[in-house]
Amino acid sequence: MRALISLFFVLVILAQPALAEAQRVITVTGSGTAEAVPDMAMIQMGVMFEDANPELALAQVSEAATAITERIKAMQIAPRDVQTSDLSLNPVWNNRSSSSGSEPRVSGYSASIQVRVRVRDLDKLGEIIAAVVSDGANRFGGLQFGLQYPDPVLEAARRNAVKDGKARASLYAQAAGVKLGKLLSITEPGTASGPGQMMMEMASMGRAADVPVSAGELSLSAQVTMVFEIED
Repeated sequence: MRALISLFFVLVILAQPALAEAQRVITVTGSGTAEAVPDMAMIQMGVMFEDANPELALAQVSEAATAITERIKAMQIAPRDVQTSDLSLNPVWNNRSSSSGSEPRVSGYSASIQVRVRVRDLDKLGEIIAAVVSDGANRFGGLQFGLQYPDPVLEAARRNAVKDGKARASLYAQAAGVKLGKLLSITEPGTASGPGQMMMEMASMGRAADVPVSAGELSLSAQVTMVFEIED
């Protein structure tokens, strides 16, 4: 037992210089952002109808969805930029949460469908929203701005993140009274869009007039983790 304990302390003593040498680094996280004006938008709208007859509810939804997609097609939106989803048909219950003891019953059926449209010409955005409302869209799920080609903006954000990481490392080295050495490693945990990418929620749309929409500015961000050597 004593021999094992002695061997353990010998190994710890031998490992300390190597551990100290391995820890002679400065690790920082650099952050950077870059801004750009959006050049596309994604809108999500829906159609929902209720009827005592499930077939009629579904037929109304289908008719409105067809009118919407035909209108979008006529406004020169490419088929690849239009997607329908979430077609559903559900019973509408009465007295389901009643405490009167009455039996819950089905009073009708609710049918709905979602249509997602990517708009690459933002000058048409308000016109498109107004048009699909006039064709039967009665639910508006969101408006999200984006970039068709985000790579150049992300590249600028990454450059700014590296610049920020270098500045932080130099500051820490100066404050600690050590000399900053070479860059040992750099990793990127991920990128994200900033507050410029907005979402607008509306329960329903009003009268069919051109909707005023301002795209504003998008902010893309990047982070890098950088490890620098501390020179003797």
